[in-house]
Amino acid sequence: MGSLGKAEVRVREALRRRRTVITGIGLVTPFGVGVEAYWRSVLGGVSGVCGVTHFDPSGLPCRFAGFLKDTNSSLDFANPGSCVGEPRFVLFALAASRMASEDSGWMGNVDPERTGVYLGTSGERPSLVMYAEIAYDARGGNGEITPRDYIRVWRTRINGAVRRFLPQYAAVMTAWELGALGPVMTINTACTSSAHAIGEALRAVQYGTVDLAIAGGSECIVSQIGFQIFSPLGVLSQRNEAPEKASRPFDADRDGFVLGEGAGILVLEEMGSAVQRGAPILAELVGYGTSCDAYRITDEAPDGRGAVLAMRRALEDASLSPDEIDYINAHGTSTPMNDRVETQAIKAVFGSHAYEIPVSSTKSMIGHTISAAGAIELITCVLALRDRILPPTINYEHPDADCDLDYVPNHARRANLEVAMSNSFGFGGHNDCLVVKAFCP
Repeated sequence: MGSLGKAEVRVREALRRRRTVITGIGLVTPFGVGVEAYWRSVLGGVSGVCGVTHFDPSGLPCRFAGFLKDTNSSLDFANPGSCVGEPRFVLFALAASRMASEDSGWMGNVDPERTGVYLGTSGERPSLVMYAEIAYDARGGNGEITPRDYIRVWRTRINGAVRRFLPQYAAVMTAWELGALGPVMTINTACTSSAHAIGEALRAVQYGTVDLAIAGGSECIVSQIGFQIFSPLGVLSQRNEAPEKASRPFDADRDGFVLGEGAGILVLEEMGSAVQRGAPILAELVGYGTSCDAYRITDEAPDGRGAVLAMRRALEDASLSPDEIDYINAHGTSTPMNDRVETQAIKAVFGSHAYEIPVSSTKSMIGHTISAAGAIELITCVLALRDRILPPTINYEHPDADCDLDYVPNHARRANLEVAMSNSFGFGGHNDCLVVKAFCP
């Protein structure tokens, strides 16, 4: 028998794939713990960015971020980098996973052996204060510090807690708490981590590896070390006099992104399972595309080739044409190059239809939550489909000739939405694109 053509192979593959729906969502964002608190703030065009208060940022070029304020939380979250109790990124993941699971009602109704956890995160690093305290305590009689003395004090102070800062710890704890006995995976691909995790979870449900997946991401990088990692790269905004206006994707005066923290978790479930148990179906996840720029570690290829490929693959995977996309939640970081390249890539994929598609960036309100960004933004798409409303890009004041699409400036807008796309592009040249649509049995 001759080889099958590509089109026939795609048709056969589509026929054997199981439809995958979203039955639960959970969020931790700078606006607090909960989905509706986030959604109200986003639709109101509120900024969750403010000056850092949980450590002294003096001397840093950027001294603000989008972070969860203790007064906004009913949960007892640890300080970033603390060795007391569970790390913040783990607590965020657990809070969002509980929320999504309660929303879905899957526990007790789906076989735990057919349930997996797919989490994107970069983990968390102990605080600089703790490193300094260890160095101080490790001084010898002459004031010098030897590697042996440092390690000795390190072991005493950490007391086995080092495992808590490993990236996979959040996924393992989530599986343990929810009783998920299927695959447990941790993905660390920088800013695409959670989108990548959701895409791989989608594949697992589609092809029968699991019947249900807890998927998303968690990030806690608003810390001393987090700022020290990004500051030398020159990618952070320095608008310290007005932090609430610092994240301004696609605006001509953008000067860099704003660090954010949070978690986004979705429950992905095989459609038959969800329908049979009467689960609330929020939307259907229909497309996933991934690629690599193979260019440079810190910035994307100037021609946007990786972004173009990821979007085209997601459309093909969803069996959709470009003119069927009603809304794009952009990666939209607020860096000069990223926003320009993403705009160019959207136009390359969608042609003249690009000018008819609303494109907005919720990073304008919460900052860039790195590993959690893709999950939070996909949930934003689900909420937009649910309520038929477009979230805005705030702080859009000065049009850029290179960024000439409809960015839903400053105010939410009612719209007839059926299909939405979420873009995530990350350090290392990672590109992931997800397509979600309103559910129709």
